[in-house]
Amino acid sequence: MTKQKQRSGRDIRLRWATAFFAIALTLHTADHLRRGMEVVPPAVMIAGMIQGVAAAITVGLVFLGNRWAPHSAILVGFASAVGFSAAHLLPTWGAFSDSFIDAAPAAGVTWFSWITAIVEILADLLVAGAGVAVLVARSTPTGGAARHNPAGAKAARSA
Repeated sequence: MTKQKQRSGRDIRLRWATAFFAIALTLHTADHLRRGMEVVPPAVMIAGMIQGVAAAITVGLVFLGNRWAPHSAILVGFASAVGFSAAHLLPTWGAFSDSFIDAAPAAGVTWFSWITAIVEILADLLVAGAGVAVLVARSTPTGGAARHNPAGAKAARSA
């Protein structure tokens, strides 16, 4: 397989991961709307809006094939995973907390809230990992493919 095909394969996986990321974010946002924005702390709402803009930029970069797409996927993916995990999966801890662990009944946290939050976090990690794979492929002479050929390496050094 050529280097170009390996790159395009990883780019295609980044696109699929980004599509999954966009769908997961949309479902998570739908859950917030279902629960009612009045139950979401203002800091969480603002952080969510910033994350939404960053996610939209990332989706655009990926589907336009921009060279910065994997960088954006890594940054937004990992930051989103940490942010969503801290906001929803930890007990209430501060202004950026919308805890599902100890949510009041009025918060409207249901099984759908849990599923969308967990799927969102998984999608965040998936898009970040796909971005890493693209950058690794771009930075290695073999396109990221692991090759172990001591005899070939020795022959190449002696030539």
